[in-house]
Amino acid sequence: MKVLLLGSGGREHALALSLARSPLLTRLLIAPGNPGTAVLGLNLPVDLTDLAAIVALAQRETVDLVVVGPEAPLVAGVVDRLSDVGILAFGPSQAAAALEGSKGFTKDLCREVAIPTAAYARFDDGDAARAYLSDHPLPVVIKADGLAAGKGVIIAETRADAEAAIDDMFGGSFGSAGASVVVEAFLSGEEVSFFAICDGTRALGFGSAQDHKRVGDGDTGPNTGGMGAISPARLVDAALEARIMGEIIQPTLRGMSERGTPFRGVLFAGLMVENGAPQLIEYNVRLGDPETQVILPRLHTDLLPLMLASARGHLPNTPPVFDEATALTVVLAANGYPAHPIKGTRIGDLTAAEGCPGVTVFHAGTRQEADALLADGGRVLTVTALGRDAAEAQARAYAAVDAIDWPGGFCRRDIGWRAVRPVPPLD
Repeated sequence: MKVLLLGSGGREHALALSLARSPLLTRLLIAPGNPGTAVLGLNLPVDLTDLAAIVALAQRETVDLVVVGPEAPLVAGVVDRLSDVGILAFGPSQAAAALEGSKGFTKDLCREVAIPTAAYARFDDGDAARAYLSDHPLPVVIKADGLAAGKGVIIAETRADAEAAIDDMFGGSFGSAGASVVVEAFLSGEEVSFFAICDGTRALGFGSAQDHKRVGDGDTGPNTGGMGAISPARLVDAALEARIMGEIIQPTLRGMSERGTPFRGVLFAGLMVENGAPQLIEYNVRLGDPETQVILPRLHTDLLPLMLASARGHLPNTPPVFDEATALTVVLAANGYPAHPIKGTRIGDLTAAEGCPGVTVFHAGTRQEADALLADGGRVLTVTALGRDAAEAQARAYAAVDAIDWPGGFCRRDIGWRAVRPVPPLD
């Protein structure tokens, strides 16, 4: 079958690699893709904000399935537009994608169906939000309601910081995403990411991971889109997975179905776990980046039939099978990231890194100019390694990172620290 994959990041490179291995696949198209996906299929230019152009491309290429990588087209309604012309797509409808498109929507659903989450309030103006702060303990979490590329969340330690975050959001720092704001109680514990593949009424667990959001070693500096990840998350054993499915994922599916907006695709639950109890921080409605780069290398089950079954509303009864190995990925980011990444720097030959045991190098923000590979984004490469345990995966990943000649980039040196050693290095 012919598949069109939408997106251009490291997540899409990992998806393309998994899809390319499926016996069902006859042709893979990636729009717009990157230099890494170009060796797995045909890259095609498309503006992912132009839904009409996406639909026209899918029709022109007579694709059998569209796989949507990033969140913005989902929230904009690309699955609905494709469905209107009879093209099957993996991902939620626009109404169901509100689970990511509006943090307030998700919090309201949690209250409606009794999903454990932080106490919250929603606001459409700054004065009311600031007044609410006066009666609530610190720290507090301020969230832009809409899509903000993973950066619209501020943990405020002081009243002044909280008020400044509210002013920034209503002042337009996050564009239309900050037109409405959610103020939440701060949750203690350890963050993990849990994934479930859904068909509208049923869900199958699809792996866990732990992202490293802060830009610097020791979890210091500003939040980013993610500087690395490890899978499986060390806290997610069979007992915790059962609680996540029973207390969070299944109630979400029931609630969405009862609202007349059944959820199909991937539910990505960002969770806080304390004393074995999970609470929902937020939902994403697609696979994560860089979490995809550590989950898919462990997947033994053919990904394409799973996506088809989800899109058609009939998942199999048996859960997907994952390797017992640990996967760890390190993000190489351009100097200046996250505030002002420097683009256009030259990246050396990746052959040595790709030849390291158990290693795959995924392209994220790169472009090819003649014989030169150049940085073309904030997060530029992700280097993933499989190992028997976290320590081996970490050692292999950093050995590959050190084999890459790119003075224009940097990385964290402590990805996976919680699984490898009790405290992160600070040097």
